Amino acid sequence: MTMQRIEKYNFRNKVLTLLSLFSVLFFSSCEDTVTLDLETGETKIVVDAEIIWQKGTTGNEQTIKISKTAPYYNNTTPKVSGAQVRIENTNGDVFTFNETQPGSYVCTNFVPVINMDYTLYVTAEGQSFTAVEKLTSVTPIDKIEQAIVPDFDGKDVIELTFYYKDPANETNYYLTDYQSEFLLFPEYELTDDELFNGNEISTRYSDSDKMKAGNTVNITHRGVSKNFYNYMNLILEVYGGSPFSIPPGNIRGNIVNTSDSNNFAFGYFRLCEADKVSYLVK
Repeated sequence: MTMQRIEKYNFRNKVLTLLSLFSVLFFSSCEDTVTLDLETGETKIVVDAEIIWQKGTTGNEQTIKISKTAPYYNNTTPKVSGAQVRIENTNGDVFTFNETQPGSYVCTNFVPVINMDYTLYVTAEGQSFTAVEKLTSVTPIDKIEQAIVPDFDGKDVIELTFYYKDPANETNYYLTDYQSEFLLFPEYELTDDELFNGNEISTRYSDSDKMKAGNTVNITHRGVSKNFYNYMNLILEVYGGSPFSIPPGNIRGNIVNTSDSNNFAFGYFRLCEADKVSYLVK
């Protein structure tokens, strides 16, 4: 059965659109310099806390990254050092994350358990943050098929289809990303099983004429919670729109500032089981 309720957002298109617009500005005037005056918002801490348990591994080594927001024209992202980071599960086990390089905190003895609740605790720059989430399972990718299909303009392109069996009698949400040498940024798909509960789901991927024989496409297929699914849906809608569009408001995740509720952090604490497959395009 083919999955039709898929949300797909191509970050590469955004970049190409930006480059095209800047090219028009450049060639239309070789003497004038055009500078966009962009508003700079309040600096916020960003907690990139994805606990991802790849099938077939112990999942013991996990990394959490902490940074700060920066103006649009900044070439670097400010890293937050000196933070205290730990995760506790409902059994009372504590997993400490130690800083291995600026802004990167690593735990080497994490124990992932499906459907267990975990609580994240972060203390950074005098502020305390916390979040709670459950580790969500995923069914494995059963197979991948390759075919030649007509694109929207009628040109033949390579299409990959991967299949997995959705569990019956439960609601499931999935986040898949595709990475390859022909992609400037990962491409993401969100999927739910509202119309396909308990059936085999097939998800298709193609990339115009950029995907060629000899390319390797890395597919990461995650099980995610409903709340994280909704959060990512909002994030991807913003980045999938006009490159100059302004978000309707700050998209807040599940990370709460217990020191000052108004000074929230960006990011989302999520725990996902994942199946990863590397496919060599023929």
